[in-house]
Formats: sequence, C-alpha cells, structure tokens
Amino acid sequence: MGVDNNDNGFEWWRRTMQYKTGLGLTPEEKGRYEEDSKARALKKECLRCYEHRDWMLKYSPTVRFMVQALTKLNKGSESKFDESKIICDYCPDWKSGGFHPELGILLCQNRLRDKWHLEDTLSHELVHYFDDLKWQVDWLNLKHHACSEIRASSLSGECRFWEEFKRRGFSTGFHVARGHQDCVKRRATISVSGNPNCESKEHAAKIVDEVWDSCFADTRPFDEIYR
Repeated sequence: MGVDNNDNGFEWWRRTMQYKTGLGLTPEEKGRYEEDSKARALKKECLRCYEHRDWMLKYSPTVRFMVQALTKLNKGSESKFDESKIICDYCPDWKSGGFHPELGILLCQNRLRDKWHLEDTLSHELVHYFDDLKWQVDWLNLKHHACSEIRASSLSGECRFWEEFKRRGFSTGFHVARGHQDCVKRRATISVSGNPNCESKEHAAKIVDEVWDSCFADTRPFDEIYR
C-alpha cells in the first residue's frame, strides 16, 4: 500500500500520536497506519540509498576508479557509465548487495548500515562487474566464482582492519597480522557456499584455497591493494 498523500505534516503527527497512545483509532485505522508507516520507512530508506549511491559515484575514489575501468572495458573511454545499472531495493536475506551479469548491481537498502558500508558494498559489486566484462565469468563454475569473490573482498575495502574489527572485534581466531587475508578467505567462502553447484561450506573453502594464490595476487584494475 502506498503512503496517503494527505498524511503529511500535522495529519501524520496526529495519527502517530493516536497510534502511540491508543486513543481514537479503530482496529482498521490502526492496521492502515502500520501499513502506511512501513511504506513511509521503505521510501525513506530507498531515497537515502540512492542519495548515498549518487554521492559515491561522484566523490568516492574507489567507486569512481572502478566506474572508469568499466567504461573503458564496455564501450570505450568516451562513453558514460549507465548509473541505472545500480539499483536500490529491499532484500529479504542477509546480503548487502549482489551482481547479475544482465541486470547489474543491487544495493540492499535495508542491510546497509551507513554510506560507508554502501561504498564497500558497491565497490565489491563493481569488481564483479569488471571481472564479468573482462573475463566473461561463468558464475556457476566454482573456481571462477571463488576467484571473483576473493578479488572483490580484497579490493573493495570491506576487509580493511577497522571494518573487520567492527564486525568481529578481538574474537577467537582474529589475528591482526593476517587479518586482511583471513577476512577475504572467510567472506569468499561464505559467498561460494551459496553457489548452487557447491556441496558445503567445506567444499567452498577447498575451492577458495585452490585458486587463492593467483586470484589474491591479481589486483587489476588497481596497481595494488589499498587497506
């Protein structure tokens, strides 16, 4: 249900106060208020996601660099990147984003903590986009999938020390010296384990280990990993 255009300003405030206090709302009106409230929250969430996306496309060094690399691969250095290939929407699962070779990039507006989390997620998916254009990745091939996941987690910034510390703290098995590599392996394994051709998390870990050396060392289109 969409948000009632009349429910703005004082009228929305009045309905909110009635809902909070339980005064003056019938059960039907209460149900309608709850539906409208969810719709308003989703709309606000979506608008914020697109604002952050547009900000990153304009100001993030990592995102801008990846967009330039994609533009050169796709249609030539004079062509403009199609921003409509990056959409925001509600996601029912735990992922913060996704990539589809034909549809583009999805940013999960309800899973993104802030615009910096969006930056890391968008950078991750842009690496997948780059890999798909450059090497025509077979996403059902576990080794292809694992290689791109390793590169995306390593190059996006999501495995920087501070980001990993915020997620896990000094948990069991967390080592500062090799934290970046541990994070990349862990996140790549989780992603590959969701592939329909993967038998188990152990199977995913085995595939990640098999392609690790060559894929972790491949930092294209960057010259090196920035942590």
